[in-house]
Amino acid sequence: MADTTLPDPRRLKLPGKAWIATALILAAVGLFDPSEFGPTVIFAAGALWHTAPFIAFAVFAVAYLKASGAETLLARAFEGRETRMIVLAALLGGLSPFCSCEVIPFIAALLAVGAPLSAVMAFWLASPIMDPAMFLITSGTLGWDFAVAKALAAVGLGILGGAGTMALKSSPVFRDPLREKPQVGGCCGVKKPFQGAPVWRFWTEGPRRETFRETAATNALFLLKWLTLAYVVEAVMLTYVPADAIAGLLGGEGLWPVVKGALLGGPAYLNGYAAVPLVDALLAQGMAPGAAMSFVIAGGVSCIPAAIAVWALVKPRVFAAYLGFAFIGSLAAGMAWAAWV
Repeated sequence: MADTTLPDPRRLKLPGKAWIATALILAAVGLFDPSEFGPTVIFAAGALWHTAPFIAFAVFAVAYLKASGAETLLARAFEGRETRMIVLAALLGGLSPFCSCEVIPFIAALLAVGAPLSAVMAFWLASPIMDPAMFLITSGTLGWDFAVAKALAAVGLGILGGAGTMALKSSPVFRDPLREKPQVGGCCGVKKPFQGAPVWRFWTEGPRRETFRETAATNALFLLKWLTLAYVVEAVMLTYVPADAIAGLLGGEGLWPVVKGALLGGPAYLNGYAAVPLVDALLAQGMAPGAAMSFVIAGGVSCIPAAIAVWALVKPRVFAAYLGFAFIGSLAAGMAWAAWV
């Protein structure tokens, strides 16, 4: 007789790609250089311990804002004069804890009822670059000055893209921008946001308490797995990647290192959280400060979740403009940071 207590193999969940990648890297270090296995694990664990308070506060803050229904505040950015919309959309995009793919249905509805593409572009460009959790992780690893500069660059990029879209809205690039059948599904696997005014005392309602627990657990796991991978990669880079190679490729002064940082940001970017330890390692190996800033700005906008959010709703020419604004803005941010430092 069959043993019905055994789990159905089709329902078994495999470890996520980040965990698999971490295990493979550690296995490779242990196999080919056993003496470095312990130091690599100790380095990654120490880095996680150092950022643990920032992670905990970020998880709590995001869960609170989700449970209270703070997404409804986004709608206020798309009311009034177009210039006002652009500025507010850039501010909310750069400071809100909601990723680009989470607000695809919201943005699709706004575009369908005639919200200006310029304000939407401002939000899209600023949103994937910075949020409260990323600000805390960045400040804990790269310093408060870098985190503040990145937040300002996110808002500035949003305003740049929004203003550029408004100025060129009658051009063939931005005329009739929407796809005929936009895809409005999200990729984050989160619940549909609450409607109406935010409820800041969310714990009085069962569904909101459940949203808080679910969001906190999801974000804690997300940050843990990606930061673990990132810190292991950082340890390996510091041990095995020659500093001279990084300094020769991304070091130096002037525009060229900033350009290379922006060009490498897209393909080398894991996600905003994992990129922080990566940039920390690159800086330790000789990466120019301006290249580091252009790397995180260009990479944040062109990373897959953020790009999918735009590609899902607009035609390719508008998507190309989105990437063009990102590249120009990342160069400007990189040069400004290099001059400041």
